[in-house]
Amino acid sequence: MKILITGGAGFIGSNLAKKLVDLNHEVIVLDSLLRGNKLDKETFKRIQFIKGDVRDFELVREASKGCDLIFHFAAVLGVDIVADNPVETMDVEVIGTRNVINAAEVNNIKKVLYASTSGIYGHSAIDNALTEEVLVDPRTSYAMAKRYNEIYLASHHEEKGINVISLRFFNVYGANQDTRMVVPLFFEQAIKNQPITVFGTGMQTRDFTFIDDTVEACVKLMNIDGCHIVNIANEREWCIKDLAHKIKEITNSKSDIVYIDAPKKRYDYEVERRIGSSKKLKELTGIKPEISLEEGLKIIYETNYK
Repeated sequence: MKILITGGAGFIGSNLAKKLVDLNHEVIVLDSLLRGNKLDKETFKRIQFIKGDVRDFELVREASKGCDLIFHFAAVLGVDIVADNPVETMDVEVIGTRNVINAAEVNNIKKVLYASTSGIYGHSAIDNALTEEVLVDPRTSYAMAKRYNEIYLASHHEEKGINVISLRFFNVYGANQDTRMVVPLFFEQAIKNQPITVFGTGMQTRDFTFIDDTVEACVKLMNIDGCHIVNIANEREWCIKDLAHKIKEITNSKSDIVYIDAPKKRYDYEVERRIGSSKKLKELTGIKPEISLEEGLKIIYETNYK
């Protein structure tokens, strides 16, 4: 197929682009490169790259001509960056998604897969793993824009018949991710024997999903029609304190683990517990994420630091 990936130079998008060209798909990447380029040199040679902003409709329309499918991953990422740039965050989400869906309609593209987030669940109290049926509780500009787009895309499916899948990613991590995210930040601190800085008590939990599992789920969902919201989650909880200790152990670091108060601007992002269910993903595709956090962390260490 011919596939457009908006935000395809980002962490998840670049890994997806590599996987898709390895599967002999024709890939076009549209990315502003404002926050770097994660595409490796070999993958870059095998794709068509367009530098630009997803908020430019004519550019999106032109980039998607002749495509069979769009992965819409363009977004402002990183808690601190999002917290400092709420207007840009929402503009990229809302205007970008409108442009993508309108371009899909103009160019007769029948399927859009959209990068949503587990952040939509917000501070929802849970006794079991979060399913897609749980009442969501978005608190941040980022999460609210993601939820709006899920509804917006579902409305286009209902009214115009386009196939749409919103992918709720749970704390995706992997090699060559940058330090806006907690796993690479802890690795960098540990490798340099600097204090590993943990917000709060470190007992807050997250569901860490390895990039290879995430990409595999995205590829499998390309074959699914209709309108769906799908968690991509590892289904295991890890507290941030244990993550810090495990990275310290893997790197044989001399770092101290230091507990600090989270800045006020991060309050709405500091969720006490998060674990997702991938039951729906398994029902739709026959697969679910399997790589444990310990395995994934060792892969990162071997890839980036040895």
